[in-house]
Amino acid sequence: MTETAPVIEVRDLHKSFGSLDVLKGVDLSAPKGHVISLIGSSGSGKSTLLRCINLLEDSQKGDILFEGEAVKWRGNGPNRQAADRAQVTRIRTNLSMVFQQFNLWSHLTILQNVMEAPVTVLKRDKNEVEGLARTYLAKVGIGDKCDAWPAELSGGQQQRAAIARALCMEPRALLFDEPTSALDPELEQEVIRVIKALAAEGRTMIIVTHDMNLARDVSDHVIFLHAGRIEEEGPPTTLFGAPKSERLKQFLSAGSA
Repeated sequence: MTETAPVIEVRDLHKSFGSLDVLKGVDLSAPKGHVISLIGSSGSGKSTLLRCINLLEDSQKGDILFEGEAVKWRGNGPNRQAADRAQVTRIRTNLSMVFQQFNLWSHLTILQNVMEAPVTVLKRDKNEVEGLARTYLAKVGIGDKCDAWPAELSGGQQQRAAIARALCMEPRALLFDEPTSALDPELEQEVIRVIKALAAEGRTMIIVTHDMNLARDVSDHVIFLHAGRIEEEGPPTTLFGAPKSERLKQFLSAGSA
């Protein structure tokens, strides 16, 4: 990695599901310490882009680079897939993803949920990881819930536990896929406060969100996706304050209606 290489870089990415073209040549760069927000209507390709970045989906064309290292591929078009499984595992362990649904293990306590991946995937010392897990649970405001079961927590608390779990992997970047959309407004604010605090710390993050206030408040750069392409992008002050694209103007006015 060079000092100037972005943590994540995407070049001319294409993704199809059968005959449906979902991403049609997308470029993205997430420098260290920057927050990139992806906005757009449902079906615009936001979540698919995030899943391609985390190599949960194979793309058909284009490059994905992690700290300057390009993902290796074999095959072309619909037959293309990641060629080096060890590389995929290494990249994924450095890109922690927080999903819309919390995906906590119901048979494990909150503390055990947060500890699971560092112990089993990274093979880290259990005692060391426990201390780290307790620290991150306290950081997201639920340090008193270590021994609780997921079903005993509210949705906002469960999502904060999922964020603590992602942080416990000590990743180079965090990926958020609609982290607040499954929550009611009051619980949503609990999670937004945590995300804002992480942004203030200078963590590298890519956030898919329907919350324009969150995108405006935490982002260094906002990308508006429409029909699988970048319709407009720029700093939040420009994108929200003086949008150029008619489609973006319509999208923003519909959201504020």
